[in-house]
Amino acid sequence: MGNPQTPFYFGAATSSHQVEGGNRFNDWWQWETEGRVREPSGPACSHYERFREDAGLAAELGHTAHRFSIEWSRVEPAEGDWNEEALEHYRSVILDLRARGLEPFVTLHHFTNPVWFVHKGAWESDQAAFYFGRFVKKVAGHLGEQVKYWITINEPMVYVYKSFLEGAWPPGKQSFSACMRVVRHLIYGHIEAYRIIHQHYQDHGFEKPWVSIAKHVIQFDPCRRDSKKDRLMTALRDWFFNHLYLQALTTGFLFFPGFFLEFLPVRDSLDFIGVNYYFRDFIRFERVKATDPFGEICDQKHHASEILETTQMGWQVRPEGLFQRLLALQKYGKPVVIAENGIATDDEDQRRRYITSHLQFTALAARQGVKILGFFYWSLLDNFEWDRGYGPKFGLITAGPGIAGRKIKQGAYVLTEMCRKLFTKAKEEVAHAS
Repeated sequence: MGNPQTPFYFGAATSSHQVEGGNRFNDWWQWETEGRVREPSGPACSHYERFREDAGLAAELGHTAHRFSIEWSRVEPAEGDWNEEALEHYRSVILDLRARGLEPFVTLHHFTNPVWFVHKGAWESDQAAFYFGRFVKKVAGHLGEQVKYWITINEPMVYVYKSFLEGAWPPGKQSFSACMRVVRHLIYGHIEAYRIIHQHYQDHGFEKPWVSIAKHVIQFDPCRRDSKKDRLMTALRDWFFNHLYLQALTTGFLFFPGFFLEFLPVRDSLDFIGVNYYFRDFIRFERVKATDPFGEICDQKHHASEILETTQMGWQVRPEGLFQRLLALQKYGKPVVIAENGIATDDEDQRRRYITSHLQFTALAARQGVKILGFFYWSLLDNFEWDRGYGPKFGLITAGPGIAGRKIKQGAYVLTEMCRKLFTKAKEEVAHAS
């Protein structure tokens, strides 16, 4: 665990557009009104109005922290037009969390962009970091004294892939050149946000902030095929892509987990590393395309011993993958926050197993020397899952359009039980060893 005096936070996460409802001034709302999704977000979970109730349930569950995002399009619905009421709302959210003993972890960009920013080219524009930095400066100036932990950008490579390679999210492009421009500008945006937040805290004599990103990581395993024809070419292709390339993908040289991190000055722009982990994929390479550089998710049947469980998202449950990814991140020498880890299921026994197994492997990583600062389950509430709509049930608490009441699910209680059990024990082991 590192220093036994270092706090360990645990709780659940949300994002503004997925739970608040009525975010009419961002690109996702526009995308939804164009009929580009299975169902629109609409009122979502009405969390904007019910945040106190939801924070109360998190406190009832024994959480010690809560991760949420600030909706840029609420704070700046038109260019340079600052909504002071929205800023005060988020200040109220933070103060309410603190009053309940929950440490706020604040995310500044969670996939959505103001429509006015989109009209200026959004993250494809050379001015993107300037506009994002201006927003960050406004938010830090209004909320800084109450926030210690910041995540500037959530899952930058997921945003790039879904929006500029796959084209499933706004703006719906499939362009490798656009992808690389956006990656570059997201890097600049994070660095600018990091600088602004630290400068603001220094200027005002606040306690030093902790600033990072939340990086999505996947456990990739190769599909070992047995083709009866062209065995030599198949073997060569598998050796190159399913061995060398996959190794690069999973050890940080390329996209997952390291592509974004490798291009950041980690020492000077990350105070910790935020990690989002959900699943393992078997992948293969039948062909190599610029718009599909990670290979293809294998659609061949694998033995039941290889895929033990899947989720409502079709994702393969592989808790060992989290352990392996955490060990791979040790090279950066930074504390780690698991900023998202969760399962979409209607089966509470499966949710309990998922939470238990992933926390056990997180604690094992801690005993191997990974400095674990926190763990956030995704999500506190059943919410709007982007192009999947309201079908997937990630929440610890039932919520959503047409659902009047909140109800804590049975699987929710294991998070607190396991965090208290595993990480109290891990800290005691470190303290005894030192």
